Amino acid sequence: MEHDEVTVLAVGAGPANLALAVALEELAPDVAEDTLIVEQYDNVVWQRGMLLPWAQSQVSFLKDLVTLRNPRSEFSFVNYLHAVQRLDDFINLGSFTPYRLEVSGYLAWVAEHLRRVRIDYGRRCVGVEPLRDENGEVDRWSVTFADGRRVVCRTLVLGAGRDAHIPAEFAALARERVIHSTEYAQRVGDLDRSGAHRIVVVGGAQSAAEMLWAAHQHFPRATCTMVMRSIGLNCYESSKFTNELFYPSFVDRFHEARPEAREQLLREMHRTNYSGLAPATLDALYREMYLQRLTGEQNIRMVTMSEVADAAMDGDEVVLSLADRRTGGSSQLRCDVVMLGTGFVRGMPRFVRDLAASVGVGEATVNREYRMNLPPHVTAACYLQGVNESTHGIADSLLSVLAARSQEIVADLLTHSHGRTSDRPTAALAAR
Repeated sequence: MEHDEVTVLAVGAGPANLALAVALEELAPDVAEDTLIVEQYDNVVWQRGMLLPWAQSQVSFLKDLVTLRNPRSEFSFVNYLHAVQRLDDFINLGSFTPYRLEVSGYLAWVAEHLRRVRIDYGRRCVGVEPLRDENGEVDRWSVTFADGRRVVCRTLVLGAGRDAHIPAEFAALARERVIHSTEYAQRVGDLDRSGAHRIVVVGGAQSAAEMLWAAHQHFPRATCTMVMRSIGLNCYESSKFTNELFYPSFVDRFHEARPEAREQLLREMHRTNYSGLAPATLDALYREMYLQRLTGEQNIRMVTMSEVADAAMDGDEVVLSLADRRTGGSSQLRCDVVMLGTGFVRGMPRFVRDLAASVGVGEATVNREYRMNLPPHVTAACYLQGVNESTHGIADSLLSVLAARSQEIVADLLTHSHGRTSDRPTAALAAR
């Protein structure tokens, strides 16, 4: 079977691996020359499913791919704005949080301007296999793609994100009747814009609220209903004291904490990232519903303290069985399409679990530098990005820590490849 061989193979051309690519080019150019990123799509797009024209990032532009590691880097967000002649406009906007379209454009610009790291598009990974040398040690990985080709590497970096969470209750529904937030932008065009659709959005956080608002705008004759377990929509918890827990420096403190302390931190920080809405989204929804009650023309409604106990097809209709958490009662809600703002699976992605199983590891875990803990007979390395919240904190899947994390991975990669045992970045690398 035809295959390529590289030193480092990174799966996914999202922010995590692009930050790593820039760090390799700036800190380890020799390794960068033999690094390949593979991306299943034909281009780089950030939050592809929810790339709505009015949606903003919730993270400061200074927390880009490089600034917290190297403020002088040519790959900063500010330099991107300068290069595309939008710096004056952004400054005049007076906001620390760019639109998602701008962040997506920035990431595509970085990908286009890499000089040493290569990106191959349209290559979807379907499997990984450990390769053994003459002593029986696993010294390389063989990654297979949908087109049948392979890439063999010494170091594998998995940064393709987490698996979408589609609750089992919706398994019986026809595929065309269920849209997860990760695919909203691509699939919403399949519905007749002038149709009087009955749309149900499941979830009570930012992605669900954005789908509700986007569907309301896109389908003027539709009725949009939001079903949530909570008593109502809430703002993100975003005090400046709480936000200090998103500092890259807090990763050390979190990692060193006792397991029960980590659990408490994650519970208390849940509303900083998962169970809340941006103030602007919350205000826009409330004002729209207020005006609808004022005019008597309501096509947005919310069903609170309820969860979907079952979902089935009844001819051409979707029938949702709702359990009322307040009264203990049950009811049915009929609709045409269900949109899921149900987030992502909290456990390791299937691709990671398969890799771990292939070398006899029951549960995939990583060390402080994000390198997977593997048996002694495995000398090939694997790094996991964006899936280590339980050990590295709630910022692990966010932009906030990318610049610092990429430096830590590069330092560990160089240390590991030379057979040293240090688990912290070398002083020489950190000073570059």
